[in-house]
Amino acid sequence: MPGPETERVRVALAEDGTVRVTTGRADAVSATGLTFDRAVLGVAGAVLTWPVLGPPGLPDAEIHDVGRAQQWLWAVYGETVAGAVDAAGMVDEARAEATDEPGTVDGAGAGAGTVDGAGAGTVGATGASAPVSVPVTAPAVDARAGALAGSAARLALGHWAARWWPASYLDGIPALEPDLLELELAALTHTCQQLFDDVEDQPDANAAELIDDHRAALGPLLRWWRAAPPGTTTARRLDVVVRLIDDAADGAGLDGEELRALRAALERHRVTGETAAGSTVPGEPPDSTAPFGEPTDPPSPFDEPTDPASPFDEPAGLSAPVDVGELFARRHHDYALAAGEPLVAGGRVIARGAGTNDWRRYPPGFVDAAENAVTWTASAVGAGRRIEVDVVADVAAPVGGARLAAEVHVNGGPPHRVPLARRDDVWTGRADVHIPEAGPPRIEVGILLPGFDPEPSPTLEPSSRTDRDAVRALARRRLARAEAQPPARRESDEDHEPFLAEIAAAATTAEEDY
Repeated sequence: MPGPETERVRVALAEDGTVRVTTGRADAVSATGLTFDRAVLGVAGAVLTWPVLGPPGLPDAEIHDVGRAQQWLWAVYGETVAGAVDAAGMVDEARAEATDEPGTVDGAGAGAGTVDGAGAGTVGATGASAPVSVPVTAPAVDARAGALAGSAARLALGHWAARWWPASYLDGIPALEPDLLELELAALTHTCQQLFDDVEDQPDANAAELIDDHRAALGPLLRWWRAAPPGTTTARRLDVVVRLIDDAADGAGLDGEELRALRAALERHRVTGETAAGSTVPGEPPDSTAPFGEPTDPPSPFDEPTDPASPFDEPAGLSAPVDVGELFARRHHDYALAAGEPLVAGGRVIARGAGTNDWRRYPPGFVDAAENAVTWTASAVGAGRRIEVDVVADVAAPVGGARLAAEVHVNGGPPHRVPLARRDDVWTGRADVHIPEAGPPRIEVGILLPGFDPEPSPTLEPSSRTDRDAVRALARRRLARAEAQPPARRESDEDHEPFLAEIAAAATTAEEDY
């Protein structure tokens, strides 16, 4: 039986030569093949996945390069799993040497995880100094979460939030400030650098690029760090994030006014003991040498400004709490008032309804994620028939450039594309379509960004409202936790805390009439 800190996983050698580590959790949570219910992280030699709607735990892994993956396997799954994966890799090498075709030996047609037709179970790895028994499709092995398991899961969840967070004015789910989220992801990436190597097949590996691309949020982040109330989880997290950003930027040779302001503030803290984070764990005595020790009557954090004209200079006395919602608010006054206004008056309404809002068919930040964000009206105009489509835009939707389209099916017929243009807070468009006069029409409307929409695939099943509602419920739970502001916890708990962008979004929601 696994111990209290272990988890049973299976290590299987597939016929294509990949080694798969599976927990069984993903299959228990969802077998739909959806993409927005999984957090994905590309690492050295492998892809890791976690079910975002399920209980926390270790990821599933598809390992395509066992040698590269060995640098991090033990830090995520523990030594037992790392050894099992290494042994499976040796079996694959032996099979390849024998047949030049992974998955079979001497034309025997052995299946996945078998050698010489031995069948599922364990296989003997030849060519090593001693026979190695590799757990494959049966029995499971004990995995013990390593030092990077929690941080890797948090990093993957952050990338999931950047892509799939269901921001919606209509549903009252605020958007996450993208620059702030990406800066925290840069800090997490720096923490998890052991997961990555120098091969350019890991899109999530570059902390310096994230910092450089999203440095616009460094000023507000620094103000928040300076003024964060002592003794909170937020204070501890802010302190960790700003230090990691500084370390990652320094290691990559990044510079600029924002980073110089950050380094100056950290240097003042190092010299004077100043910190606005004040993130001492309740019940523990302060330690003047610890990075989270309590401040002892520091001078003003705003002495010695870096540049008299710098936007990072702040008025004396800003040690009072700042308005986090104001720092990171994304303005949307009178938002969605334009939604539902008719494009052109005239015609007799034949039918109207709501369309399908499949988040997978367009990039983030284009459309309000609400279920009722897509509406359509079919009208008779003279002898012809016309359909008008309105889609509530995300608050950050582009005004020019890329244009969405509506895909209209009438009575199950072939799709008809209707180009949509951004007008105020709505994407809108109309087109003439053929609608038979006999009986009420059956009209289905979806939205997509041409060129982004995934190709039809037998493994890509349609998403349902139930699936999307589960993600909305997850977002609301996380925002409620972010708003609760629990007392500071120990560092080992921080992998489960809200992201800074969630805390800022929750503060914005509390202050605005969402």
